[in-house]
Amino acid sequence: MKVTIRQTETLLKANFRFSMLGFSMLITRLKGLYAESPTQDVLETSMNEINAFIEKFENIMKNDCEFLEKI
Repeated sequence: MKVTIRQTETLLKANFRFSMLGFSMLITRLKGLYAESPTQDVLETSMNEINAFIEKFENIMKNDCEFLEKI
């Protein structure tokens, strides 16, 4: 699965809980970057980092991936 720009923006603006600690930490770090500089470039970079993380750990992120598909 891959997140879209719209989903990425939603992730970085809202507060969601994820079952995988590493993913939660990634989102928290990206939220800080986006809060400092809410630009399209930061959003695209964040989307790419999220997608790379999901690609690597998708097999152990089943619940989180199901949730991400709904937002």
